[in-house]
Amino acid sequence: MTKKKSNLLKEDLKSSSDYLKNLTNKSSISSKGENLWNVKDVVSFAESKLDIKLDQWQKDYINTKGNVCVRAGRQSGKSFAQSLRIALFALLNPNTQTLIIGAVDRQSVELFEKVKAHIQVLGKHTIRGRPTLHKIELSNKSKIIALPAGRTGYGLRNYTIHKLVVDEAHYVPEEVYTAVRPMLATTGGSMDLLSTPRGSSGFFYECFKDKDFTKFHTTSEECERIDKDFLKGEKRRMTKLQYAQEYLAVFLDNLQTFFPEKLITSCTRSGSHTLLSFSPEREYYLGIDIARYGGDENSFVIVELIEDKVHCLSVETTERVSIAETIRKIKALNEQWRFNKIYIDDGGMGGAVFDVMIEEGEMKRKLIGINNASRSINADKSKGKKLLKEDLYGNLKRLMEQKLITLPKDMDLKRSLMSIQFEYPEEENARQNVRIYGKYSHITEGLIRACWSVKTKGLKLYVY
Repeated sequence: MTKKKSNLLKEDLKSSSDYLKNLTNKSSISSKGENLWNVKDVVSFAESKLDIKLDQWQKDYINTKGNVCVRAGRQSGKSFAQSLRIALFALLNPNTQTLIIGAVDRQSVELFEKVKAHIQVLGKHTIRGRPTLHKIELSNKSKIIALPAGRTGYGLRNYTIHKLVVDEAHYVPEEVYTAVRPMLATTGGSMDLLSTPRGSSGFFYECFKDKDFTKFHTTSEECERIDKDFLKGEKRRMTKLQYAQEYLAVFLDNLQTFFPEKLITSCTRSGSHTLLSFSPEREYYLGIDIARYGGDENSFVIVELIEDKVHCLSVETTERVSIAETIRKIKALNEQWRFNKIYIDDGGMGGAVFDVMIEEGEMKRKLIGINNASRSINADKSKGKKLLKEDLYGNLKRLMEQKLITLPKDMDLKRSLMSIQFEYPEEENARQNVRIYGKYSHITEGLIRACWSVKTKGLKLYVY
């Protein structure tokens, strides 16, 4: 940046439109796709116009060129810094294309909305036409596009980009990175990967050992905007390992994948997961997980039971819909497949679906509620054993390890299984032997219920 420009910034910063327009006209792209402007001054200008004060790590991150990976605790300001970095890159680098992706559409769109908000303040005059939900174009011919990664990234393959931004990068399937990295080949572009960590494996984890990446690590405890009493409450609510992963952004070996990828692959059939035709001589079971408020989709998993071997025939999800629509969906599936039993999570929102269907009585003899700790698996209730989460998950894992189950080739199912983590409590005499959880667990929750048919075939489950 010239001395004249620097003086202008120090004296009165002028207007955002004039200043950024001047910088944009002067900026260019190097052979590696890196911007050739003094980003430190631009960041100071952005702080002034946005009326915010950035943390030092945010400034350093925005100032960094080339490939960057950031692991940050929850609510530590990574999305804000990420969106500002994207906005400045597009404003100051003509003829570039930035692609924002996330594991699901919601993640990429939410980040994109923040980027658009920054551009509205810093360079509204540069916006060309009307931005859409997924795309914005600038007068300097730069574009920013936001899309979901999908299962494999196949739908992204036609793009050529100068910057790839991956939000919650540790939760994006490995296949996506294989599909998107070639997009940067001809431009010499760079990658921005930001996430809270998930275990000690995967592409995001490996980037922290890659010398081609500049690494950042910041925790929620370092963020002055987060109330310390809130964090104390989270420490009491969570295990030490959970807190370390979510708020300290630590890669943890102790948090392990419950279903290893090799185990999943060994049980996966070739070909698609298209439903086989119904046969009256066979037994079919449905496992259902109902989304909580603000949670994932509803999941419906259909399995076929042949003696003690399970064949998962179909995995289907729906966006969170009304109770009436969910009930209609269950009835339609039952009409098609004439299920022997239907296993549903009867806790939370699933309880409302379960109660309505029980009262209607149409499928009362088929419907079985399982919410991890509310049923007896013994006909004698006085001697009943509580059904715990590890029972359900342990049953599925046993079927997989003993090759007693086949799974369809479905990337959403694989992603869900691989998201499940477990940890052993530190207390020697802990009442619960293992804690099991996952951020994309809804499909697996449907599968573990459907697979419980192996255990409960011929048994009656009783409500306490």
